[in-house]
Parts: sequence; C-alpha cells; structure tokens
Amino acid sequence: MSDSKLSSKGRLSSAAQLFLSEKRAAPSGRSGGNLPQLRAATRAYIAPAVERILRSTNVMTRDVMINGIPCLEVKPLVVTTPWPILYGFGGGFIQGSAFEDLTIAAPLSSMTGATVIIPSYRLAPENPWPAAIDDGFAVYQTLCDSPFAIVGESAGGNLALALMLRAKKAGLSLPRAAALLSPWCDLDTSSDSQSFNDGRDPTLTTQDSMIAARLYAGDNDITNPDISPINGDFDNRFPPFLITTGTRDLLLSLSVRLARILRERGGDVDLQVWEGLWHVFEWEDSLPESNQSIGNIAAFLLRHVEQ
Repeated sequence: MSDSKLSSKGRLSSAAQLFLSEKRAAPSGRSGGNLPQLRAATRAYIAPAVERILRSTNVMTRDVMINGIPCLEVKPLVVTTPWPILYGFGGGFIQGSAFEDLTIAAPLSSMTGATVIIPSYRLAPENPWPAAIDDGFAVYQTLCDSPFAIVGESAGGNLALALMLRAKKAGLSLPRAAALLSPWCDLDTSSDSQSFNDGRDPTLTTQDSMIAARLYAGDNDITNPDISPINGDFDNRFPPFLITTGTRDLLLSLSVRLARILRERGGDVDLQVWEGLWHVFEWEDSLPESNQSIGNIAAFLLRHVEQ
C-alpha cells in the first residue's frame, strides 16, 4: 500500500500509519502563558505544507477587507463557480489563522472552482467571546445576499453554526450548504469521546480543550448557543450538512450528537466517520484520506448549492 492510495480494505493509508507511529502532530500543550510561542510554533509547523499546497493547487491568495474585517481571499486561476465559500479556521478560538488553514481551503477552492473567504477573526484571550463571532458575522452579512456555502473546522465549525443561528434570528438568508470538519460545537468537555479518545487523538487533548474554553468563554455561560451552538434552535430551514470526523477524534461525540440533533429537527445530514483518523485529519496534506475527504466536501457543496 503506497502513501498515495487508500487501502482497499478500508484500513489506514501507510501515510496515516506513519503519522501515528512518528507522532508528527502539531505543537500542543496550551496554557495561558505559552500562547505566543505555541501560535508561532504551529504556524512554523504547517508553513511547509501550505507552500506545497499553494504550488500544487495553483490558487491565488490576497488580503481583503470585508465590512471592516480583514480576510484572506483564496481563488483558483479560473473561477468556475459563481458563489463563494465562507470558511472558518480552527484553533480553539485562541490560536490559528487563515494562512494556517490553507491546507484545507486551497484544495477546496481548486476542487470547487469557487472563491473561499476566510475571516481573520480576533483571537482570545486578547479578544474573548463574542469577538470572533462578531467578526465572522460582519463578513456573513456581506455575503448572504447571494447564494453561498459555509465551511468550518473545529472552532471554525463552531463559528459556522453560531453565524447561521445569528442569521436565522436576524432574518438573514442561510447558506445553501454547510460542511463541518470535527466541529467544536459544545465547550462542555464531558462528552464520551473526550474521555476514551484522550490520548488516542494525536492532535488534541481534553486539557487543551478545557484551556481554550476558559480563555474564550471566560465566566460566561457556555450553554449559550452563541458559545456552544449545539444548543441552538435548529429546524428544517437549515441547509444540508456534511460533517466529518474520525474514530480517534477527541470531539467525535460532538459530531455524532450534532448530527442526531439536526436530523431530529428535520435536517439533512451526511455524517462521515473515518476509521482510525483523528481531529481534523484533513489539515495534514500528506494523507490520501485528507484529499479524499476534501474532495467529498467539494462534491457535496457543488451538488447542493447549485440545485
């Protein structure tokens, strides 16, 4: 089995097996005092992959301002899709950036032919909740007058859900389709997978999640749907969802619970659980599973937005 192919028996690719054996995960070990160093180390870790992806996908990037919010615009050389994708990056609302998520956003732009807009929302603890959601909603308000899709990974999945809930309350249009990659949709860390996958997920720990939740939400009620959108008022007016996760994902239970809630309230949900994979495995460009999952997301968006 080569690194470029998935196993015909549904097992992990050799690239994924190598990742797990070498424990080549991004820097972790969050604390209130080490965030500047952790942010810099994570960016340095992913920068070579971003450079590879930009070369291989031939997308163009540029900094733009949308409704007063700095954003990264990602476009294929030839834009073939008239609607944009609003994209939320991950990092627990305390780290991450639009640049660091280009390993997902760039191939997504290339595969769909669409422009991807990534708001550079403010991070906690310098700017705790609701700063990130406020920034994202300012961009959302500009895009929602025409058809669009929304995608978010981890905290970006939280952002995507919170923005849709705000839009519903404000009477604004919802996206035509939504894709969430391992969404951090509940800041309560008591879910089942945050116990049994703590130590099995090579990229995220329950302690990391608890620190991010505290720095982001502070003393606010984490059951507030604007903070933990799994508690929101969903109904059948929401778009079709594709949710991806893995059996090692620390937040696997959140994806399963969210899918159940959306279905119970009349939603159309495709929950894809990848055997042996971890939290937002799509971020690692060396995995053939990543390329296949992003391809699935691209096909899902094209199918539903253009109906």
